[in-house]
Amino acid sequence: MMNRLKELCELPGVSGCEDAVRAYILDKLGESPAEIDVRIDPLGSVIAEVTGKKRADTRLLFAAHMDEVGFLVTDATDEGFLRFTPVGGIDPRVVFGKRVRVGEHFGVIGGKATHQCSGEEKTNVPSLDDMLIDVGASSREEALVIAQPGDPVIFDGAYRELEGGLFKARALDDRAGCALLLELVREVPEYDIVLAFTVQEEIGLRGAKTAAFSVDPDVAVVVDSTTAADTAGVPSHKQVCRVGGGPVVSFMDARTLYDRPLYACIRRLAEENGIETQTKTMVAGGNDAGAIHQSRGGVRTAAVSLPCRYIHSSSCVLKKSDLEATRSLLLLLARELACKGECQTEEGRS
Repeated sequence: MMNRLKELCELPGVSGCEDAVRAYILDKLGESPAEIDVRIDPLGSVIAEVTGKKRADTRLLFAAHMDEVGFLVTDATDEGFLRFTPVGGIDPRVVFGKRVRVGEHFGVIGGKATHQCSGEEKTNVPSLDDMLIDVGASSREEALVIAQPGDPVIFDGAYRELEGGLFKARALDDRAGCALLLELVREVPEYDIVLAFTVQEEIGLRGAKTAAFSVDPDVAVVVDSTTAADTAGVPSHKQVCRVGGGPVVSFMDARTLYDRPLYACIRRLAEENGIETQTKTMVAGGNDAGAIHQSRGGVRTAAVSLPCRYIHSSSCVLKKSDLEATRSLLLLLARELACKGECQTEEGRS
């Protein structure tokens, strides 16, 4: 799984430009021993109908998004710098001075140097509008040979091992989820399931909306990375979740109030099978569940996420043990949620 995740994190996939990630996923789905009916919807999401060893009582969807935050080139200056706009939510504090890739070219995002600033400029973070991409061009004409308006730009953040079982890379949100979904079909699953690798999550859950309408699931499990703020100076009640605490099973976020019996059932199943889980200490963030749970007449939806530090940056950080625990939980859910039982009934609803 780690090799696949490394490979996925090397691929460019800014929202709306997920082609390389989609091609990789299609290739890996083709290597599965399971019978899989794969289609690509008009927006570009990959929908894989997987035939298991047994027919499922429940139409169960697992979803992860292929896209990442990044930038699009908007123009070039007379001096040869590229102007850009963000795609998705990116904090300006993680942008200044970072190396980026523009197609096959490298560049650095910069702006006015601190010794040239005065007053509040010295202490305020520059806005993205005040930053430019330096690709080494000396004129507008040279810059436009390297990149045209509309071309995607990604952070250049290579995979690196850290101490304590941690690792960092760009685009772990949500290439980690994509890698986990591929794990569900390394072998033929016990029951039929549907996998959706969605597009354009970072700019409004757009791929999830159309994919969920097409699949029409009874139950959906969204697999994503979520903010872990377990860093120095952050009070415990604001840390959201912590790296090393296992998969995050949400009861609510800024976009979704999750199905309560399903939430409780997943936590119980994890505990019964020795899988440590956690939930969020703050109601924040969102993911593809925000669109999926409102699809058609409504979909019972859960979210199983990876606790990730420094999300939406060039150096997202995950822990291998969390990845493995999430893999174990998803394999369990692929079996347990596909057949009728406590998680699939109305019993216990309040």
